[in-house]
Amino acid sequence: MPNRSQTRKRLPEESPVALSFNGATEAVMMATPSDLADFGVGFALSEGIVTRPGEIAAIEVVKRDGGHDVQMTIPAERQAALAARRRKAMGPVGCGLCGIESIEAALRDLPEIDSAVTIDAADIPRAVEALGRNQPLRDETGAMHGAGLWVPGRGLVHTREDVGRHNALDKLIGACARNGIKPADGALVISSRVSVDLIQKSVASGATVLIAVSTPTELAVETAEQVGLTLVALVRGSNYEIFSRADRIVGGPENDEKTTGENADVA
Repeated sequence: MPNRSQTRKRLPEESPVALSFNGATEAVMMATPSDLADFGVGFALSEGIVTRPGEIAAIEVVKRDGGHDVQMTIPAERQAALAARRRKAMGPVGCGLCGIESIEAALRDLPEIDSAVTIDAADIPRAVEALGRNQPLRDETGAMHGAGLWVPGRGLVHTREDVGRHNALDKLIGACARNGIKPADGALVISSRVSVDLIQKSVASGATVLIAVSTPTELAVETAEQVGLTLVALVRGSNYEIFSRADRIVGGPENDEKTTGENADVA
């Protein structure tokens, strides 16, 4: 007879989270209901709704039946710009461009990165390993994405988790902003594959280097190359592949793009 005993394993949480500005809901995302103030600030910054955290005059997380509403107050001019590109949509897990109404909006212009920041090659596997050690929700549920900021000489200074990979990165960006830590000072580290919207969010945060456990899309690589973001992915132990701006990775074999042999995605 097969074992049909009921599992007691903790399951990942997800619930609707509304992101509202000056009383108007901009987006509703399915997210893990933790670190929601960080989520709101990170979303506002990574989507270009504000350009600095100080533009958010107030933030309040309000519990609703079945979900939460992250209510933020922004300047009138920011609200007017937001109204011009209104996005009201229900975003399923894994969807990072929900509510975008045109091809032009999806492929938004990004600033070109001009930074002399470098990352030691030995820090790449250290950063990924440290992220894995600092994902308690993943350890409990087996189904959480993580995002962290690795700063040379300091290690992993912040981590955030969520059932959605885009949400985890937004939470991290918000946590860094609220604590006065600049992603430009180190490398963003994520547990997932890299789609173009994660490149967009990384660049919007001011990051120079993005390290990912899994595979990037072709458009993600093209976009990283265009703006000058260093993209390292497919990290498996000491093996990895550099897809753009390899000059910022120092201390390893010169111009050596390391390969893994396996391209298993984390969806």
